[in-house]
Amino acid sequence: MPNDTVLISGAGIAGPALAFWLARSGYAVTVVEKVPVLRLGGQAVDFKGEVHRQVLERMGILDEVHRRQTGKTDLRIVDERDKHLATMPGEFIGGDVEILRGDLTEILYERTADSCEYLFGDSVTALTDTESGVEVTFEKLHARRFDLVFGADGIHSAVRKHRFGPEENFVRFLGYYYAVVGTTDAVTAASPDRERATGWMYNEPGRMAVVGGPKAPELFVFASDPIDYDRGDITEQKRLLAAAYAGAGWRVPGLLGHLDDAPDFYLDSIARVETDTYTAGRVALLGDAAYGNTLGGFGTGLALVGAYVLAGELAATGGDHRVAFGRYNEQMHRYAKVARKASAGPFLAPKSSTRIRLRNWTFKSKALFGLMMKLTDSFATDIDLQDYPALRSAGRPGNVDHP
Repeated sequence: MPNDTVLISGAGIAGPALAFWLARSGYAVTVVEKVPVLRLGGQAVDFKGEVHRQVLERMGILDEVHRRQTGKTDLRIVDERDKHLATMPGEFIGGDVEILRGDLTEILYERTADSCEYLFGDSVTALTDTESGVEVTFEKLHARRFDLVFGADGIHSAVRKHRFGPEENFVRFLGYYYAVVGTTDAVTAASPDRERATGWMYNEPGRMAVVGGPKAPELFVFASDPIDYDRGDITEQKRLLAAAYAGAGWRVPGLLGHLDDAPDFYLDSIARVETDTYTAGRVALLGDAAYGNTLGGFGTGLALVGAYVLAGELAATGGDHRVAFGRYNEQMHRYAKVARKASAGPFLAPKSSTRIRLRNWTFKSKALFGLMMKLTDSFATDIDLQDYPALRSAGRPGNVDHP
């Protein structure tokens, strides 16, 4: 194996998934993550179709994912008087199996913690890619050299910025923002369904609010021009959300009135990554850093399939990254085409009452809903998933030591 040491930036889902396969192949794997501890909790993610099932099965985590899966929850779409307008079925939202993002992250971490080096509370600040390796500078640690570097650090990827170019060259804003809000007793009390067996979704033109849904306790999506704000200032972001929903009806004022008490809050733009290649020299991107599309519905499946293909091609080529990266680009560019086309904002928060009614009609018509389900099935399975025998081996003993 010509390349022995690798750095993965990002300990969410894509990063530990790639670490799992590379460690099995015999690489010495280091994972760096900017937050100080493993991120647990968070919104739900899902898997759909035979391709996703095969990857989970080959990783040996399918049973554990099923054991920790959430119950599928329908979303009742209502008007401002709680009149039921349509239902977004749980089978559409939650795929074949749905699990909290934090639970999946924990499963992957547990299976890699002993074979990989994890560096929490640090991040990549510079990369120098050469013929013989990549010199990496960290925010806190001393600089180190790795044979290969992988960016699995999300849609705002630092690795992509340092190796491929500024974020604005690759990330396209799609005209919407979203906010995920954690629950409190006060927020739960504002819900129209105290038992929360069913999620509730409310729309006004350009605005959506969900309470008790399967993806997050409270979810807001709103149309907007680009907003200049501090991504590290949660207080400012809460004010932005409140301003965006000023004058909103239904139960929105009560929900926003308890923002200060919410234990968790995250706001970001709805955007997608647009790039012709996921690799450059000895550096490769995967997950949202490569084919991210916010709330697009395929991100977690793309991350796990991408990690499997990337590690599999490296194993199949004996570690020749030039050949492996080319094959990875070819396979994933085709499979990730849905991420280059979809835009969740107009679907979740249509900008007119007419478009809201048309969206609702999609779920009331068996024919239209059936067609939409077939389309999502085709996107999830549109890859000839190869069997990489080298990934089934135990790797080379003693090759997990780190400097």
